[in-house]
Amino acid sequence: MTSGSFPPPQPSATAGTALSAFEGTGQTAGLLADRLLPTAAEALDRRSADRADPEFLGQLVRQPGTLAVLYSQRRAAHDGGHLAFLPARSLPAEWLEGLVVYLGRLPQERTTAHAAPGSDIVLVVLEEPVEPVSAVMSEPAGEGAGLLPEETNWAGFRESGPGLDLVEAGILLEATAIANWHGSHPRCPRCGAPTQVIQSGWVRQCPEDGSEHFPRTDPAIIVTVVGPGDRVLLATGARMRSTMFSTLAGFVEPGESLEQAVAREVLEEVGVRVTECQYLGSQPWPFPASLMLGFTARTLDEVAEPDGTEVLRARWFTRDELAAAAGSGEIDLPSRLSISRALIERWFGGPVTALEAAAQ
Repeated sequence: MTSGSFPPPQPSATAGTALSAFEGTGQTAGLLADRLLPTAAEALDRRSADRADPEFLGQLVRQPGTLAVLYSQRRAAHDGGHLAFLPARSLPAEWLEGLVVYLGRLPQERTTAHAAPGSDIVLVVLEEPVEPVSAVMSEPAGEGAGLLPEETNWAGFRESGPGLDLVEAGILLEATAIANWHGSHPRCPRCGAPTQVIQSGWVRQCPEDGSEHFPRTDPAIIVTVVGPGDRVLLATGARMRSTMFSTLAGFVEPGESLEQAVAREVLEEVGVRVTECQYLGSQPWPFPASLMLGFTARTLDEVAEPDGTEVLRARWFTRDELAAAAGSGEIDLPSRLSISRALIERWFGGPVTALEAAAQ
């Protein structure tokens, strides 16, 4: 595993988009910021005590001011460049008979242009996307379609994440993660019986043996390896295009610390021995259920040998070499949406894009 994706760092919790979050931070290589990545943990109050009440969700969806995010087939409804927030109590009853999950409440001091501060947000998962009402539709609109904006489009986080504001990006990530978990865990792992959704969508309970099952998250490390001469080691994974160079990454194994996972993955994938590593930050990547844990690591080794299975190419770069290679099109770097890009630019000392342009 050689890359993980997530929005880059953001200096302000209320301005900018996930795509532009790193630009203008003025961070220099080797210094720690208060927060490496932009999607703030405090974006939503998840009200864990309230959502355990069996009556909480049913009452909430009928209250004025509660907003719904629609999700279907790994895509969410968008209104142009924003998430589409619909009044929950106006939704057709049949929509609310499926999976409904309480996502959280927007704090008064944090908002998005399309949802008022203090709004409660619920996720409504549909079997199929609903088309908005439009004069050019050749078939009758489905029930509830008139609630959708005429500019409605359906997109996943990979497609829309870079343009969303940070609050909406956090909402979509949470919605994607919990919807994916429900989709892949419909039955009890003990006896195979279909499970029932409880606690406002955050627990599944087996009616046969009473066991409760909670959403899982798989920790994965992702790391910039820095060697002699302050060069960074980047690699091409087996499932990447040949010009892509990214950071090294891998899942944490049972009984292993994060630091041990860094050392093991780097040694297994490129034969490099890590002497020390430092944690920088984390972000979820719900495809399907990862939490990417960002590190920077040091090594005295100068030779990297790809294992030929997970990593096909490995290459050391100075800052000038990286800027020249990226600027000429010789190599591609991970998307600005990715934690990998954020880690690379942290080593680099700023956005690589500025030097890419200068090299052309």
